[in-house]
Amino acid sequence: MKNIIATIALALAGSLSATAQTTDNMNRIEVCKQNYRTLFGGEALTGQGTDPEMMDILQKFIFGEVFQTGELTLKQREMITCITLATMQTLPQLKAHAGAALNVGVTPEELREVMYLTAPFIGFPKMLNAVATVNEVFKERGISLPLEKQDTVTEETRHEAGKAIQDKLYPGGTASVMEGVPGDMGKDVEQFLTDYFFGDIYSRDALDLQTRELLGYCVLTTLEAESQLHSHYHGNINVGNSPETLTASVIQCLPYIGFPAAIKALRIIKEEYAGGKKIPELMKEPGKRCAIPRKE
Repeated sequence: MKNIIATIALALAGSLSATAQTTDNMNRIEVCKQNYRTLFGGEALTGQGTDPEMMDILQKFIFGEVFQTGELTLKQREMITCITLATMQTLPQLKAHAGAALNVGVTPEELREVMYLTAPFIGFPKMLNAVATVNEVFKERGISLPLEKQDTVTEETRHEAGKAIQDKLYPGGTASVMEGVPGDMGKDVEQFLTDYFFGDIYSRDALDLQTRELLGYCVLTTLEAESQLHSHYHGNINVGNSPETLTASVIQCLPYIGFPAAIKALRIIKEEYAGGKKIPELMKEPGKRCAIPRKE
């Protein structure tokens, strides 16, 4: 059973596509094999194991097709996959991807921040499970713990720092969401959002704000958090992520979360992008695949 889990974990790591390697004249089998070697130094499509047919389907789809969709860096793809697996609490696969992330240049500090970033979205217990899994990889690699601190705020500055980040992402404010909460405790939640979510977490070093907001969108995609996907679309645009980058990131999540959740997020991107007047170039460029059904 352990061997099966390990095999699946390594195969799923194939979604961590690299950026632009020269694949224009290669078919999906050749691309699949090349990408697998790049990430893991091993061979894909070996026909070995207890479920070779499914592994063949999985590897060709992830390495040969999803890998080619959009313009994401290898580090971005690794971080997206790691945060998606952490959100889903699929910890054996997370462990495999954490190793792959380190292999392609994600630093230990960056990878830890990817795990810490999940806390405001999925809660502390699940975040701690993910951190413990990644720490296993660090220990196996001989990486000393604890890692260097990345905090940038104090008790006195966390609110101000959080408000500055919040205002940059959401210039119109978010206070109205909590209006009318019984006992007027919505104001407490608003402050938690500013001080903890943005002040304690988003202000940290190792990952820039643009990366944090992009990864946050992938967490929300995994959770199918429709309302927040609408608002965080604009947060991403305000911090410099393009609709095409958001689209590619959601598609990067697709092999792990399935079509229904991915299509929901992609439809929201379609609705929000330019008032629905046009589809991002990624969705209509020849040779680029997208799971959004087009209206006739």
